[in-house]
Amino acid sequence: MDSPAKKVLVPIAEGTETVEAVGLIDVLRRAGADVTAASVGKEKQVVTTQGVKLIADALIADCVGSTFDLIALPGGVQGAPKLRGCVELESMVKKHAANGGLYGAICAAPAVVLSSWGLLNGLKATGHPFYMDKFPPEVNKVDERVVVDGRVVTSRGPDTTMEFAVTFVELLYGNQKAEEVAGPMVMRPQHGVEFTMKELNPIGWNSNGIPQILVPIANGTEEIEATFIIYILRRAGANVIVASIESILEIVASREVKIIADVLLEEVLELNFDFIVLPGGLGGAQAFANSVRLISLLKKQAESNKLYGAICASPAIVLEPHGLLKGKKATCYPSMIEKLSDKSESSNRVVVDGNLITSQGPGTAMEFALSIVEKFYGRNKALELARLMVFV
Repeated sequence: MDSPAKKVLVPIAEGTETVEAVGLIDVLRRAGADVTAASVGKEKQVVTTQGVKLIADALIADCVGSTFDLIALPGGVQGAPKLRGCVELESMVKKHAANGGLYGAICAAPAVVLSSWGLLNGLKATGHPFYMDKFPPEVNKVDERVVVDGRVVTSRGPDTTMEFAVTFVELLYGNQKAEEVAGPMVMRPQHGVEFTMKELNPIGWNSNGIPQILVPIANGTEEIEATFIIYILRRAGANVIVASIESILEIVASREVKIIADVLLEEVLELNFDFIVLPGGLGGAQAFANSVRLISLLKKQAESNKLYGAICASPAIVLEPHGLLKGKKATCYPSMIEKLSDKSESSNRVVVDGNLITSQGPGTAMEFALSIVEKFYGRNKALELARLMVFV
């Protein structure tokens, strides 16, 4: 008989770091954990960094009195102080820690939240490089990507989120489960090194001013891929429009993270975009492939020699069947490579062929987005963002 799922609390607030919250929820749910994303505000809808709109599963007030196997705090310059100021959350975490529960925080949250509550005293801990000097003398600060000290785990920032989450999987379920979860995500073999992309038939990616970018989403879209793309491209300065191909703005992503789009796809069909990029997720990719309007938009983009891209399942499920990879080199999710008519470059994590860019999966999403930044803004801008996110 299977043991009950481990219960996990991930509190979120206005200004919470998007990729840290979504990454934690996604990875822990992949492991089979019962994850509750709880808003510390008065509403379940929360606007996280770079304007990404999420809907929490519950309010923190609904969670008071519940017990959890893990409480994990995402960061965010504005979000972390809001977590710190939540009296209910402080009481819950302190009680959880006193009972020997597993807890942790990433980015700004170790210094801003946990250390301010006295929950890192006498322990080794890390955090975002910008916040290392915020730790009090009682904390033994360490410059490492993930630090485990007893029942406490801390981590550095957006790009260490998956490592942080997989560490919790290992502590909750064991090493075998952690490997089972990490492998299919196509995580980086060497963390902290500079990213590269395989580029063929190079052309300049130009826009008349601010790049206008469309990111379609659907029920079943992979949330790490969607949110990493939106977050990084907006952080670079692009105007990113998130369009739901469903009949409503809210979609339920592959790991049941609820995301609210900016518009419905039908509202932007007459607009011109410099770049259209598809996140993956099997259910989402199938929905894209079946959307007559989206496929028409993509074909017009390609026929006009304008820029388009896809990651994970979408190159194989969406682009290939509709002739949008004809004459192009591409990559996709490793288990779907056989669906590509040209597999010659499919071992690469990111492939650029002229006006097309493709990539492999959740673990390559940040490289994918940074490669897009590089094509629009140059290598220096991409590396600047990479450093801020503790990617290099």
